[in-house]
Amino acid sequence: MDARAFYLRVAERTMLSKEEAADLTRAVLETVARRVSAGEVRDLARQLPEPLAEAIRWNGKGPERFNLVELIRRVSRRTGLNETETTAGVRAVLLTLREAVDPKEFNDFMSHLPAEFVRLLE
Repeated sequence: MDARAFYLRVAERTMLSKEEAADLTRAVLETVARRVSAGEVRDLARQLPEPLAEAIRWNGKGPERFNLVELIRRVSRRTGLNETETTAGVRAVLLTLREAVDPKEFNDFMSHLPAEFVRLLE
């Protein structure tokens, strides 16, 4: 899946414009990438088209520990969406990510996140 198709799929799932979906996608990927190790980020980035891989480039000293509420708060602050819209947006991005990469890689990536992140996909 190329970046354009990824953004379009997120837009369809959230009812946002393609531009808003692209901003939301970058915000979610950048924020979630801070929650896992550099190795996990590299593994995932290898399967994404460059604009999306660039969004998750990990540049910290170690994974940050934060919960789903904090993820929603950070993404909401970056995008200007309210909590409900942001929660739906995070879910849409993760669902689309699951479709865009190898299932084994996606499951491995998600296994490094708290269970509450994974429950968004149910």
